Amino acid sequence: MGHGGTFMGRGGVDLFNGFYMDKRVLITGHTGFKGSWLSIWLERLGATVIGYGLEPYTEKDNFVACGLKDRVIDITGDIRDYKKLSEVFKMYKPEIVFHLAAQALVKESYENPKETYDTNVMGTLNVLECIKNSASVKVSIMVTTDKCYKNIEQIWGYREDDPMGGYDPYSSSKGCAEILIDSYRNSFVNPKDYSLHGKSIASVRAGNVIGGGDWSRDRIIPDCIRALKENKDIEIRNPKAVRPWQHVLEPLSGYLLLASKMHEDGVSYCSGWNFGPNSDSIVSVGNIVDVVIKEWGYGKCVDISRENAPHEANILKLDCTKAKIYLKWSPKLNVQEALKLTIDWYKNYKNRDVFGLCVNQIVDYCNKIIKEVI
Repeated sequence: MGHGGTFMGRGGVDLFNGFYMDKRVLITGHTGFKGSWLSIWLERLGATVIGYGLEPYTEKDNFVACGLKDRVIDITGDIRDYKKLSEVFKMYKPEIVFHLAAQALVKESYENPKETYDTNVMGTLNVLECIKNSASVKVSIMVTTDKCYKNIEQIWGYREDDPMGGYDPYSSSKGCAEILIDSYRNSFVNPKDYSLHGKSIASVRAGNVIGGGDWSRDRIIPDCIRALKENKDIEIRNPKAVRPWQHVLEPLSGYLLLASKMHEDGVSYCSGWNFGPNSDSIVSVGNIVDVVIKEWGYGKCVDISRENAPHEANILKLDCTKAKIYLKWSPKLNVQEALKLTIDWYKNYKNRDVFGLCVNQIVDYCNKIIKEVI
């Protein structure tokens, strides 16, 4: 990814040449799956991590299992609470913001559409308003999803300038968030006026992210693990649905790289970016379950799809040419490698130091990148 690697005093390989050392970084949604992994990585890079998010989903969540509450500045709060959020910005004066807090489940969005829009649209608005009003913030990475695109079930990947949309409330709310981010960037932190405001905002879109420590309901990997641990059949709602699968470290490496580039050059990188897998990792849900069963060592699945189920996309792909050319970023793990790392976490979290387990996976991933560069 265009970065030399050095070992940091706090452990781990630094792909970013010491950029994050002593930086004040605010992460919304730090207690969530992706947020917890990002918190670990940044803490190892020497950043001061300020986390703002809801209480963890379960006691088994990666945030809890890793003891992150004692390693970061842990603030319990809802992004819909503008007053509390703005106080956090004023008190801690972050230089870099990673906005990950969201209602992230399609099925949940059908059950609670208002809460989904309140969180994903108005919550994002609150974060943007705090960024706009903050004198300290220089770089902001706004995390949305591959589902923000208007999905016409095309066989080729969506590019960053394709129309936003969304059939279900979750996808639609993320499309709305993207339009909102673009509006704030144009209206209040326009790149043409960078010398006046000194702020750079980008949005990032990843595929179906997997990895250890995710216990969300209605997600295929956590559903598989729960069934396997209870010796039950794995129930699949949509086995033929094709998705871009990737390990959590893949998009996070892109987010971290992009933020460092934006800090160097606040004008060239403030736009939308896709961070998805290579085409060989864009496979069906059924294929994913087959590999999970193989990696776990036993298990079987049953198809419980039904005709009147809430709509979910059948095919979804991302085109990541922009990130590959302009950031020199590329995915390093195929779907089998991603699933092996994921299953390794779930097999070992009960009898291993989970923080160390996660750090080791991050270090191995970084070493893989460095070997490819060399």
